[in-house]
Amino acid sequence: MSAGEDVPHKIILLVEDSKADIRLIQEALKTSTVPHELVIVRDGVNAMDYLRREGEYLDSPRPNLILLDLNLPRKDGREVLAEIKNDPSLKRIPVVVLTTSRNEEDIFHSYELHVNCYITKSRNLNDLFKIVKNIEAFWLETATLPTE
Repeated sequence: MSAGEDVPHKIILLVEDSKADIRLIQEALKTSTVPHELVIVRDGVNAMDYLRREGEYLDSPRPNLILLDLNLPRKDGREVLAEIKNDPSLKRIPVVVLTTSRNEEDIFHSYELHVNCYITKSRNLNDLFKIVKNIEAFWLETATLPTE
């Protein structure tokens, strides 16, 4: 890579409506050694618009990883996951469900839809911070992600 070229970075799409969780995830990723951009959308409709590059998201970069809450306004995360995994142009993007739901049906259904990982958010902020750091360590530093 020559001087002046941008270092390739990972695009993480965070689909989350909780301001507190967004702040914590931003804080946890702030110290990342992996160049990345965290794109935040607050509901399922905007998530699908972003992924399909529609409306205000026409020039949006394709994410390398999606962090998806299940309990979202306008379009539920379960619907978003189903749409992603049923769309040939999106289904290879890794999706990590990061949610408060411990419901066995949600877990089973998410894996049935080929979610890559299902993580239940801890109510303890320190534990949630560690969870995000573990997601970062595996998905950004260890795993090889598809580029398109």
